[in-house]
Amino acid sequence: MDFKKFNFSSRIADNIRNCGYEHPTPIQEEAMPKIMDGKDLLGLAQTGTGKTAAFALPIIQKLAAGPRGKIGALVVAPTRELAEQINESFRDLAEGTGLRTVTVYGGVGKGGQLQEFKQGVEVVIACPGRLLDHLNNHGLKLDKVETLVLDEADQMFDMGFLPDIRRILKHLPRQRQTLLFSATMPADIRKLADETLHNPVEVRIKLEQPLEAISQVLIPVSKRQRANLLLQLLKETEEGSTLVFSRTKYGAKNLAKKLNKNGIKAVDLQGNMSQNQRQRALTGFRDGDFTVLVATDIAARGIDVSRVGQVINYDLPSTAEAYTHRIGRTGRAQRSGRAVSFIGHDDKAMIKAIERLQGKSIELLVVDGFSMGEEGDEPPPHQAKPRGKKKPQATNRSPVKKQTRSGNKVKKSPAKQQSGNIFGLAKKGK
Repeated sequence: MDFKKFNFSSRIADNIRNCGYEHPTPIQEEAMPKIMDGKDLLGLAQTGTGKTAAFALPIIQKLAAGPRGKIGALVVAPTRELAEQINESFRDLAEGTGLRTVTVYGGVGKGGQLQEFKQGVEVVIACPGRLLDHLNNHGLKLDKVETLVLDEADQMFDMGFLPDIRRILKHLPRQRQTLLFSATMPADIRKLADETLHNPVEVRIKLEQPLEAISQVLIPVSKRQRANLLLQLLKETEEGSTLVFSRTKYGAKNLAKKLNKNGIKAVDLQGNMSQNQRQRALTGFRDGDFTVLVATDIAARGIDVSRVGQVINYDLPSTAEAYTHRIGRTGRAQRSGRAVSFIGHDDKAMIKAIERLQGKSIELLVVDGFSMGEEGDEPPPHQAKPRGKKKPQATNRSPVKKQTRSGNKVKKSPAKQQSGNIFGLAKKGK
């Protein structure tokens, strides 16, 4: 199947080809006909499945045929990075149509946004906080909006934006098309869908699909040993870009500092950064100036970097679905990828939930010199470690014991000498 089936205008068809799209993804194939028919839609799909084009193309086709200067579409996204990525997709797919877009988010001045409103735009791509600010101060009117898109709705819920979303809805006309996209469907998001969608069609893309090209391993390691294990792993497996997930902003910032001190080009991405700092970090990671990006879940949501070689969960996330979103950032575009997760005693329940969601067990990899230690012996977060004799660090020539999980039991296989490399992989570029 190709995009000709959707009968896009010749200008839009050219843009689709120029963007390198050859065949629609499953979410595009299923969602676009419904959207083009004017139906409300509930789309269950994660980042990287092509859902931005799934809603952008029908919106562009519709607005390009109508009058200019009025806001016909509003896209609400949880983060500034995702808003910019959506805006970039709209501009590429709408090139030559005359449609104008604007991004609206905090961390930058309001003046430029207000000026764009006055000049006239057809598509607004906004984060909830700044959008509501403009609406409350009468700098923006949304009474002509024909299509509303709520993207990454579950992440907006996690960030506490649902009250803002409900306030924004009061500024929109009742007669409109609403498209809600979410990777997961917790009760609050289901309730929001029931409130905002009218006789919606549902399109669901299975969460397991992006995992087929990703090899996954779990490594037992105590929190106090994780930085050293991460350094060893990164130095031994030079496979392009690595995305490292930390549970906290503090952890992401300090881990990136430690990696840089040890000769690894790393940058952090977390909520305490200014917009310019965040943009520099993302651009540097995409361009290869940094080989490692250390990020929190909220800051990284919506990142679309096609050549991430591996994802490392320095800390496991709080839900099995979030684990799927994280590791889905590698193994894209028919490329293979690897996901490595550091685990401790308190991660047992989460591992079971992840394996239950995937319907399969994940390989356990025991690295000599690293272990979870005794249960309950970890220091509280950010507490200074007691002074004393330093423990010997793991060397680069370490035998590795591979284990496989079967239910709650662990079956051990004989230890194999891996020539000083955790995964038995040769370094590239030498």
